[in-house]
Formats: sequence, C-alpha cells, structure tokens
Amino acid sequence: MSSSVRLWLAPSAVLITVLTLWGVLRYPHLPDRIPKHIGSDGVDAWTDRSVGSAFVLVFVYAGVTLLLTGIAELTLRAARRAELPDGGAAPFASGLLPPSSSKRPLTRASALRNARALLVLNACIGISLLVGCGMLWRSAPVQEVSGWLFAAMLVPIVAGTAVTVAVGAGKR
Repeated sequence: MSSSVRLWLAPSAVLITVLTLWGVLRYPHLPDRIPKHIGSDGVDAWTDRSVGSAFVLVFVYAGVTLLLTGIAELTLRAARRAELPDGGAAPFASGLLPPSSSKRPLTRASALRNARALLVLNACIGISLLVGCGMLWRSAPVQEVSGWLFAAMLVPIVAGTAVTVAVGAGKR
C-alpha cells in the first residue's frame, strides 16, 4: 500500500488502539452481566461478562478494518481502464456497453480517491463502534438507553457511506 494511503489508515489504527486500551481498563470494572442486544426499548438481552462478549465490538472493528484495508489495496492494484485493451470494454459486451460503463477506476488518481474513501468509511465505522462500546462498558447493568445512542451510532456510518458513494460516483 502506498504511503499516501497508509496515512489515511492512521485514524483507524488509533481508534483500534483506543478501543482496546479503553476496554482493557474498563473490563475489571464491568458487571457480571453486560448487554448482548440493544433494541428500541433499551437493553433486551444480557450475557455473562467474558473477553469475547466485552470485546465483540473491538473484534468486529478489527475485522472490518482488515477487510476494508484489503479492498483498498486491491483497488490500488487493479488495472485501470485506461491500461486495458479497448479502453476496458469486456469482449462479451463489445457493442453492448460503452467503455465508460466499466466499474474500474480510470486513472491512478481515481483509484487513490476510492481507496482513501474506503478508509474514511472505516474510520467512521470505528467512531460508531466507539459510541457502542461506551454503552457496552457501563459500570452498572442498566436497561435504559439514551435516545441519542442510535443517532450517534448511525450518523458517522451514514456520513462515511455518503463520502464513499460520492467519490465512487464522481470523476473516475
């Protein structure tokens, strides 16, 4: 991965580190039962405290980070449309689809924009899961959940998705 893209991975690395350290510090103070599922009426399922149940959001975020980093890397390694014969038109689609219908990035610059957008989306997912960990790692087993929790978890993901879609639909 190019150094210019690695820099865009830094926020996700910081978020994973912060989540892990925060979780390690909070774990000894967690109650014996922690939230397993949060519904519209608050916590509606509980589970026994364990490393797996307490760190599930950290593990999910680490997996999502690996996945989106791999996709960003593949985006950078894929041949650009301009590098393909006939401008990227597939042989079976000759005459059926214009070359511009290819989903490949046209240039290295557009591939970099797409890879960076994926890493921005990943950081936004991390921010959402940071909010979720705050709920999960409360000191007392409280069923009530603040009304803002759903919005606080949804807004960063929607924003990151909007950026990714805008970059993908923009100048290729």
